[in-house]
Amino acid sequence: MEPVIDIILIVLPIVIVGAIALFVISRLKAKQKRGMLGKKETTEAQTLLDSLIPLGLIVGSAGGVLISLFFPVSLSMAIPLGAGIGLLAGYFAYEFYSKAEKSHS
Repeated sequence: MEPVIDIILIVLPIVIVGAIALFVISRLKAKQKRGMLGKKETTEAQTLLDSLIPLGLIVGSAGGVLISLFFPVSLSMAIPLGAGIGLLAGYFAYEFYSKAEKSHS
């Protein structure tokens, strides 16, 4: 029974992060097909908008490392889960920031 639990603990972060990645990619692909990807007027704002998802990945990975340092969570589980949560947070920040200018116009 213990090897089964070990296998589940190894596969679970991969499944969770894979589901998050598929969600984000499918949403961005649908927005691209409709021509609804975020556009900003200045190049600095567009660069920030385009960088939100990768920045979310980096911050999430760093958060996973910090969580594994302070809590009894393995590093091999904390980094992928942190990256997945960061990917999701970066996507939601992308959505929010891409709509922020439209509401002011």
